[in-house]
Amino acid sequence: MPLLRGETASYQGEQYNVQGLTLDVPGVTDLPVVVAALGPAMIKLTAELADGTNTWMVGPKTMEEHIIPSFHAAGRQDPAIVAGMPIVLTTNVDQAKEKIAQDLTVYGQLPSYRAMLDREGAAGPADIAIVGDENQLRGQIKRFEDLGVTDFNAAIMDTEDGAYARTLEFLGSING
Repeated sequence: MPLLRGETASYQGEQYNVQGLTLDVPGVTDLPVVVAALGPAMIKLTAELADGTNTWMVGPKTMEEHIIPSFHAAGRQDPAIVAGMPIVLTTNVDQAKEKIAQDLTVYGQLPSYRAMLDREGAAGPADIAIVGDENQLRGQIKRFEDLGVTDFNAAIMDTEDGAYARTLEFLGSING
């Protein structure tokens, strides 16, 4: 981060040695730093030192009760909060959720994501996925925005023929 502020940095480590390095990105005056942090210790550190966080497997309840308050507690009122969410535009909600549960099983098993799902009260990734028709998707994305999420990172789930293209087209049509 000192490099991003235009400061000179030196580092002596086992694999890297850097002496008197400076970084200059022409035309860039402020380069925000966003860290993928979820757990209490990392989100606290991120809130203190970085501009925001990039999340995955974090539902709205956890966003509202854990992620965003950590930034506010650190005095950061307008952090960059990226919500990475599985999403699909479909009328076959049950079938889509079954496919998402199958495709994203590993995220319900990895400790950091499991902890976020547990905070949400979700059995697995399909329980927090944004699945449904245009109004349902729009409403769920708006809910994240209303909570303070600044960026939406859509992980489009290809749960049936045409689902990916249909969801991508829908996301492209959203203003905001």
